Amino acid sequence: MNMKKVVDLSISITEQTPIYPGDPEPSLQPAATFERDGYNVSLLKIGSHTGTHVDAPYHFHNDGQKIDEVPLQQFMGRGILFDVTGKNKKEAITLEDMMEKLPHCQEGDIALFHTGWSKYLGQPAYFEHPYLKPEVIEELLSRGIKTFFIDALNIDPPDGSSFEGHDLITKVNGIIGENFTNFDLIDFPNPFIIALPLKLKGIDGSPVRAIAIEMEE
Repeated sequence: MNMKKVVDLSISITEQTPIYPGDPEPSLQPAATFERDGYNVSLLKIGSHTGTHVDAPYHFHNDGQKIDEVPLQQFMGRGILFDVTGKNKKEAITLEDMMEKLPHCQEGDIALFHTGWSKYLGQPAYFEHPYLKPEVIEELLSRGIKTFFIDALNIDPPDGSSFEGHDLITKVNGIIGENFTNFDLIDFPNPFIIALPLKLKGIDGSPVRAIAIEMEE
């Protein structure tokens, strides 16, 4: 099994990484230094939804699976890339935007929503992203797709007026991934997506290092 291309889909975690309003601010500080201690160790303080991350069902449902309980298969699979880069600030992504790729969807695929919004990382516009209309989620769930990744801060409206998308996905033990990037570099068919969470026991989400792989034929 040979890998032809690997695309990094994760944003960097720094103290300037954008966070959802109210989430813990990231802090990365030296705890030991080579000059003082003979080795380097860092103290990391980050939220469970810092940077490129996945939401466990427990994020929105107390009886939902916690991040260490979700089968690892849900974080890996063939990606279906929906190009919705024509959307404006705060505009909904609708079923009409997805009709070209919908017939290719299969159970177990990972839906990738390419808004292009990662180009605004570090700018105020990053918080004015497009979002998924509930009809989109309902259609994909009906086709057996339970993992949804977006290259924006949130799958739901940026004004915080609704979390219906989160609710629809997590109530069926589906997975949400946010703050992805580089979807434009997936220029090959049938990318294999991997976005594994840390094995954090009993909590609601985890940062990930996400990649898209093009395999040799």
